[in-house]
Amino acid sequence: MLFRTEAHELRGIKMKHMASRFCDSLVELITQTSTNLPPDVRLAMGLAVEEETPGTQASQALKIIAANIDMAREDAAPICQDTGMPTFLVHTPVGVSQIKLRAEIQEAVAEATRMGKLRPNSVDSLTGKNSGNNLGGDTPVIHFEQWEEEDIEVKLILKGGGCENKNIQYSLPAELEHVGVAGRDLAGVKKCLLHAVWQAQGQGCAPGAIGVCIGSDRAHGYFLAKQQLFRTLDDVNPNPALAKLEQEVMEEANRIGVGTMGFGGGVSLIGCKAMAANRLPASFFVSVAYDCWAFRRLGVLLDAGTGAIKKWLYRDPGEVVKRMAKTDGFPLTGREVVLTPPLTEEDVRRLRVGDVAVISGEMYTGRDAVHAYLMKNPPPVDLHGAVLYHCGPVALKQGEKWVITAAGPTTSIREEPYQAEVLKRYGVRAVIGKGGMGPKTLAALGESGAVYLNAIGGAAQVYARAVEEVLDVHLLELGVPEAMWRLRVKDFVAVVTMDSHGGSLHADIEKATGEKLEELVPSVAK
Repeated sequence: MLFRTEAHELRGIKMKHMASRFCDSLVELITQTSTNLPPDVRLAMGLAVEEETPGTQASQALKIIAANIDMAREDAAPICQDTGMPTFLVHTPVGVSQIKLRAEIQEAVAEATRMGKLRPNSVDSLTGKNSGNNLGGDTPVIHFEQWEEEDIEVKLILKGGGCENKNIQYSLPAELEHVGVAGRDLAGVKKCLLHAVWQAQGQGCAPGAIGVCIGSDRAHGYFLAKQQLFRTLDDVNPNPALAKLEQEVMEEANRIGVGTMGFGGGVSLIGCKAMAANRLPASFFVSVAYDCWAFRRLGVLLDAGTGAIKKWLYRDPGEVVKRMAKTDGFPLTGREVVLTPPLTEEDVRRLRVGDVAVISGEMYTGRDAVHAYLMKNPPPVDLHGAVLYHCGPVALKQGEKWVITAAGPTTSIREEPYQAEVLKRYGVRAVIGKGGMGPKTLAALGESGAVYLNAIGGAAQVYARAVEEVLDVHLLELGVPEAMWRLRVKDFVAVVTMDSHGGSLHADIEKATGEKLEELVPSVAK
């Protein structure tokens, strides 16, 4: 600053002494955000468990999610292995150095990554190299704003790549699948929001929440939409028209039938938060930030002089947190199909959509980078009869051994360009992921004699506990999430959602929910 008052000078001196305490406070914020859902989200998910029809696949999935939420909090481990791109909203008093605060936030992010509270997710967009510490070009994301209070407010949201990919922006007027023409009014906006929930399907790890910005420009609209996710799920919009819109979208979206993980069901949305911003006459954008059930968002007020946490936002740390689940893990019925890799074609051909499989034995992880590698290079291992898991785990090295601390599935549709060829070339018999895959892969399952199994998105702790041992790791130069991990698992549970006979639960649900969406449209003013 070119001009500093005496108070500003004093604050600058305080900043020198608060640095390490500030970093410690930020590490605690990151840890709690990654491992402990805020009370409003826990309440919404608890209601979802109670409201879903018992005995359905959606109900089973919700029970696993509830157990996973408990496990993550109790073990201080990531709720979901994809800890996203950390996004901070920071309010600072006048005179506090935002340059120094940025450096402290970056140090805290790197430390939380080293501790395994964050997965190393920062990848160079030109070289593909993973930084290994979540730092790099414009990561983490930090938004600063000054305010007239004496304390520093820091809010954090961890939004994974699966739900980030289901963000969507509409330019009105527009003609949308299943809802027709959406005009430049609230009725048109509602059509967009119902379409946004429908298009996310299981790829967004439903039930989810949406933050919405009506208006603004393309870039700022997305920022304002994500900012709406910092509101609590139980608040009421002060604008009556927007409050009415939020309520109606909640009610109608939950009648579409997407359901948990896209398995079908009565709970697809746990929150809708909207705001309106002025726009240009030529533009009418509706920006939607979709978040998954693992809605990780917390905040703190920090003493500007010491860096100590004065107050937690969104939660009371003194409040007793009750367990959500009645049992740990997947509720087994005894009717599950036991699979022991390497699998034969006969093993796979007997499976049908809706079967629940329990896998014990070896499996390999493989995400985007592994699939791209396999299109140009032979695999570092023999994949004939193998189970290939679309997973980017959180892995920590303890001595000479690696330990998997979070291991939920990633969104499989990203591998659609590669999967059929990988099945054909290398003899993979089972693919595990979430959200399903497309017609090219479905055809290849039939031709190659393979099966697609849907694990529960975000259930990183449930699946980490199924990993008995890390046997080896290949292609580690691709980064921890993208490496090929050889795992030994026990009682790893997933649902058959695409089989070798042409069956696809995902295609069926997408079709059925599209038809239901069309039925709902008449209730939206034309």
